[in-house]
Amino acid sequence: MKKPLGAVVTALVLAGAGAAPAVAAPVQDTTAAPAIQAVNFAGTVSLSNCSGSVIRFPNSADTDPALVMTNGHCLETGFPEPGEVITGQSSSRTFGLLNASATRVATLRANQVVYSTMTDTDVTIYRLTTTYSAIKSSYGISPLTVQDTHPTAGTAITVVSGYWKRTYACNIDGFVYRLKEGDWTWKDSVRYTSACQTIGGTSGSPVIDNATGKVVAVNNTGNEDGERCTENNPCEVDENGNVTVREGINYAEETYNIPACFTTGNVLNLNASGCTLPKP
Repeated sequence: MKKPLGAVVTALVLAGAGAAPAVAAPVQDTTAAPAIQAVNFAGTVSLSNCSGSVIRFPNSADTDPALVMTNGHCLETGFPEPGEVITGQSSSRTFGLLNASATRVATLRANQVVYSTMTDTDVTIYRLTTTYSAIKSSYGISPLTVQDTHPTAGTAITVVSGYWKRTYACNIDGFVYRLKEGDWTWKDSVRYTSACQTIGGTSGSPVIDNATGKVVAVNNTGNEDGERCTENNPCEVDENGNVTVREGINYAEETYNIPACFTTGNVLNLNASGCTLPKP
């Protein structure tokens, strides 16, 4: 995993790609190819140890409770176990809301972990104590919309880290049948081209399609040392069980299948038609 930084990871003995300390000054990446102007930091958030974003779905209403998306491995109570799905867990976690220029303009607060897992995907979705319209009215910031169709290979994307206030621009190189890291396995993962050299603290960053401005994935891991299928060194497994290791390549988990699992009012319904997220 492009691990979260801070106490949670220390406790789990998973200090990650980030040898960089959590107190280091965030910087703007100047080495990656520039993203188009439409992609900026508005709607992204910083967590205590990860990145994330305020998201909505195509059918969300402005008056719905706002949602924040990050990784499953960024959950404040620790990594979900393989096969574990958490829903409806109480939370009072806070998030720093960023504007387009990466200035923190507000602190948002959760009241619930709506959904969290590291099985098949690597995602946590929080419900906030405020609505999209209230955020827009107070801070002039709209949520990022989650695309509800499968992303396409070759798409120009930007990974936007609210934690580091830094972006990474590259393309979707392709898709991985199974991505295995330690005890966890993820399905149909996004593989980046080599330009996206994400680091610890970028976990949970939205992966944005430059052309549409929509979220197509959530950044989560990369192979750091060339090891095979170990923590911090995911491997690709194809339909025939063949394993490929790509040292220095980073990955994300698709999000197009999430909108079908949320109904009116941004309410989670894992039994809704078309919902394929793992169930508890």
